[in-house]
Amino acid sequence: MTHEERLTAAGIELPVAHPPAGLYVGCVLSGGLLHVGGHGPVRSDGSAVTGKVGGPIDLDAAREAARLTGLQILTTVRTELGSLDRVSRVVKVFGMVNCAPGFNRTPAVIDGCSQLMIDVFAQAGVHTRSAVGMAELPFDISVEIEAIFQVV
Repeated sequence: MTHEERLTAAGIELPVAHPPAGLYVGCVLSGGLLHVGGHGPVRSDGSAVTGKVGGPIDLDAAREAARLTGLQILTTVRTELGSLDRVSRVVKVFGMVNCAPGFNRTPAVIDGCSQLMIDVFAQAGVHTRSAVGMAELPFDISVEIEAIFQVV
């Protein structure tokens, strides 16, 4: 089963691309690697998931925010490559969580994105990862994630 077929079979619909918030591009293809810059959690209505995790945002909502962020990343990848089938491997995910003081379960939050990558890319979606807590993120978003994909 191809990545695109797996996406369809899982009933996953990719959102509309959300434009970069500054003077940069969403991704850069270099030497067989697609570097995807920081993306945030955008709901289907265009609003962002905001607030501190471990404060007004609980772990389940934060995990869903990480999944939404992963969907935004996949939209950028498909837009750049024309198809997710050009991805041969998810290499790395770097997740940043907007944390309330004392919240230290950042890996559990970023699992929302990691699980999505495995659901879409199967074994090729298993990746290396960092998940860190931040005092602040742009526009008070709850999660920001960047990723690196190997492409053919």
